[in-house]
Amino acid sequence: MKTRYLFLSLGFFFTLCKADAQTKSLYETVVALDSTYFTAYNNCDMQTQAAMYSDSIEFYHDKGGLNTSKKALLKSIEENICGKVTRELVKGSIEVSPIPGYGAVEMGMHMFHNKLEKDAMPHPSRFIIIWHESEGKWTMTRVISLH
Repeated sequence: MKTRYLFLSLGFFFTLCKADAQTKSLYETVVALDSTYFTAYNNCDMQTQAAMYSDSIEFYHDKGGLNTSKKALLKSIEENICGKVTRELVKGSIEVSPIPGYGAVEMGMHMFHNKLEKDAMPHPSRFIIIWHESEGKWTMTRVISLH
């Protein structure tokens, strides 16, 4: 009987270790995606940004409303952000949760620095990104940006 409990306990322990390793790997993947995207955002690399948005993007902005056009979203970023605004991640703020069979949800805090308003003080704001993984390629399908 004790042997049976030992094997059950070991099985449970190894399952937890495997799940923890998978969660850590997913976290590292999403943090790298976030870094890649926002490096492109800060440097006006529109090609990289376009590749990371799903064709069916839904971008929810608490000031600008909902945008469901990838083309319009990229145009807005190019006209209103490029050379004017940069994003800084609040260190340690990213949380990642798996969405089984789909991808992951990323939540965190970031600040935007407006180069045109030198005296404007950036403040932390929340964001949520839904990432979809298909055949090894990750794209953003939903973004919620709150200021």
